[in-house]
Amino acid sequence: MNKIKHKINLANISRFRTIIQILSFILIMYGGYAAITISERIPTFACPYATGSAGTCYLIAMQHGLHITWADFASYRGFGFYTGLLIFLAWFIVFNKSWCGFVCPLGSIQDWITKLRKLLGIAFTKYDSKLFKKLRFIKFIVLGLLILIPLGMSNSLFGLPHFSHDLGAPFCQICPGRTVLPLFTGSTSELFIDFANNTTIFMSTLGIIIFVTFIIGSFFKKRFFCFFCPMSALQFLFSRIGLLRMTKVGSVCTKCGNCSRVCDIGIEQIAEDITSKFIVKDDCMMCFKCVEACPENDCLKVSFAGISILNSTDEGFFKRYSDSKTFKIDTDSKELIDQKKKND
Repeated sequence: MNKIKHKINLANISRFRTIIQILSFILIMYGGYAAITISERIPTFACPYATGSAGTCYLIAMQHGLHITWADFASYRGFGFYTGLLIFLAWFIVFNKSWCGFVCPLGSIQDWITKLRKLLGIAFTKYDSKLFKKLRFIKFIVLGLLILIPLGMSNSLFGLPHFSHDLGAPFCQICPGRTVLPLFTGSTSELFIDFANNTTIFMSTLGIIIFVTFIIGSFFKKRFFCFFCPMSALQFLFSRIGLLRMTKVGSVCTKCGNCSRVCDIGIEQIAEDITSKFIVKDDCMMCFKCVEACPENDCLKVSFAGISILNSTDEGFFKRYSDSKTFKIDTDSKELIDQKKKND
């Protein structure tokens, strides 16, 4: 067992993650053509508007499940909503937010756009610290609207009239998954403006705008949409009960900053926070790049049900660092690491 764990600690996790992303994308996007059905409560984007999908994103079921009155929440209709939520949580409790980093089709597409940008030699941009802190709350605002608008179709919220049922599943009407994912099945059916009424005109136009923003934003910022994703916010609310966990031993941390530099989202707290043990932040997608980039033994750890499955080690870091084709750190970190080698 120790030999297996040692090999895992030395492994190129990013390469393994790429393989899982490709296989997951094929399964989710095209599994339906082979009569494969995963679930209708998948905790990641699996859009039913993409024909051939092997599963369905929980967010659409959640929005439809909220089209009930307050009284219905205590009836069989409410029971259906609670059942769906529990199925979603069951998936999530096992895999936590690694669904974001390893499985989500929209996340994989963003990573592939990033690879294209690198091939073209175009530099990416990052949010500065102040803007990062302001924007990070948007995902929770979107999640709140995703819940309140469907509830407002059958109930009066804050004394307001009932919302129009033309909103349907409001987030799905503007979600980039609805427009992007069908393209991979050769369909452009969701790239249109619905002129049925003012509500549908507004929502479908907003959907096209978000689609264009998704493509452009993902080209210049790594995991651009993940920063605003309500699924990420929803999963974070339950991240503490996940069996898959990522923790940090702050006393071992030297604040070299490698972890935040390789983070596609740009989370600085993972490097700066040396007091918190549980380090999965609301923007984290558990891709484990930070564990790969950490040169300190057992500073960062990934465990499942309390059993350690991946630890940061200096040996593993130096092995990955020497493979310049797959693992790169900026110049400042290189100098720090080279000095560490001399000291060791």
